[in-house]
Amino acid sequence: MAHFEFENDLQNILKLDMPITNAPMARWQRKASSTSGAGQGSLNSSSVSPGKSMSRSLSLSKTPAKTPGRNTSKAQNTPSKAGGDRYIPHRNPKQMDVASFLMSKENEPVESSSSGNQKAWSVNLNGYDVEDVKILHLGGNPMNAPEGYQKNLKVLYSQGATPASNKKTSRYISSVPDRILDAPDLRNDFYLNLIDWSSQNVMAVALHNSVYLWNASTCEITQLMKLENEEDYITCVSWVKEGNFLAIGTSDGKVQLWDVDSQKRLRSMASHTVRVGCLSWNNHILSSGSRSGHIHHHDVRVANHHVATLAGHSQEVCGLEWSPDGKYLASGGNDNLVYVWQGVQEGTTQSALHTFNLHRGAVKAVAWCPWQPTTLATGGGTSDQHIRIWNVNSGACFLYKDVQSQVTSLAFSSNYKELISSHGDPLDSLIIWKYPAMTKVTELAGHQGRVLTMTLSPDGSTVASIAADETVRLWKCFELDPLKKKAKERTAKSTGSIIHHGIR
Repeated sequence: MAHFEFENDLQNILKLDMPITNAPMARWQRKASSTSGAGQGSLNSSSVSPGKSMSRSLSLSKTPAKTPGRNTSKAQNTPSKAGGDRYIPHRNPKQMDVASFLMSKENEPVESSSSGNQKAWSVNLNGYDVEDVKILHLGGNPMNAPEGYQKNLKVLYSQGATPASNKKTSRYISSVPDRILDAPDLRNDFYLNLIDWSSQNVMAVALHNSVYLWNASTCEITQLMKLENEEDYITCVSWVKEGNFLAIGTSDGKVQLWDVDSQKRLRSMASHTVRVGCLSWNNHILSSGSRSGHIHHHDVRVANHHVATLAGHSQEVCGLEWSPDGKYLASGGNDNLVYVWQGVQEGTTQSALHTFNLHRGAVKAVAWCPWQPTTLATGGGTSDQHIRIWNVNSGACFLYKDVQSQVTSLAFSSNYKELISSHGDPLDSLIIWKYPAMTKVTELAGHQGRVLTMTLSPDGSTVASIAADETVRLWKCFELDPLKKKAKERTAKSTGSIIHHGIR
């Protein structure tokens, strides 16, 4: 009998549709009891009409908007977990034990047992090779982001620059010349240097046996001189640094010195026996290179002007240039050689500091870098067609460029880190190169014949090129920003002539 009573009690417990006798009162029962008590108190205290009493009872039976007894004056936030934003790595203690074992056996002698058997035992016992284990190892692949997830900073770093911040990284260089001047009777000779631009903004151009001056400020043209003998011709011109004296080389081996303000010849210096192809100034020293391969130094302040001779070239000297600091003289010749001479040593036999023999053609193009006084650029003729950059301290060629054309002259820009070169056959143009990358910036084409040589204006903004088509073309390719130009003009200092009172 007791057995049946136990089964009956067990079935009553397992039934889910019977009421729970010992459980607390449900929430809806508590609310119903509280509202019924409040309704009876209001009916006993005042008399109301039946319609109003019915509506009041209905309104009281509704669920209140807020739970009674809860403080609504201040929102209660769930306290954050301490240390919930930290990442605590899980390190396998088994790997730490293996690492300790490896460190302890590091200094033990290696046993002569088979390494293949050791590897097999390690894999069977540990599940991996002990020799390849790492002390700290991050296992598993990184979790992928949920689908549709986007980084908050993606928009910030993926947008392009605003139009206001888009600054021009390159300047505009006109492909047409700013001015074209006629140059009739110009000698088409690769070895001559027939144009130069003074610091007083006056350009000297040699046309056959005459020298003409073009004032860039007033565009006025004057004839400075003309050789008496019609068979002779002008071979080179060069301004002194101050711009008031002009040196002129002739085909009969003489070097004339002219005062352009008074248009008078100051002196004629005869030391060469053949034509003088190039000239270069270093304060009061005027250096001249001739077809014989000799270079003469002239002190224009004294009567015995010939103070030193440099003998190195075996053929005509066609390129000559003093460094900006006056310490080195670079010479290029028709013997494919470049010599670097150190200073002026009077009365002694001077040997060259460096001899560069990598060119395979005549070297007429010679230029020094204005911001690196020990950097020299040279260019080869038709058989070479290379521009080479040298360090005169070490004597090494650290840069070269195959331009695939005859190089007739070179010049570094004083306004930009760029190099400009003039070319003969087959380009017959000028090319601006980014230095030291030697990438082409632009090409200035327009001459109808090979460009013989070129020169820079005193402010460094304009290049004047003279070519076999008997024209002089002016290219404004190195213009400065107006603000930078004013700052440069303010810092420029004018100096008087060193040799003004010494020439006779």
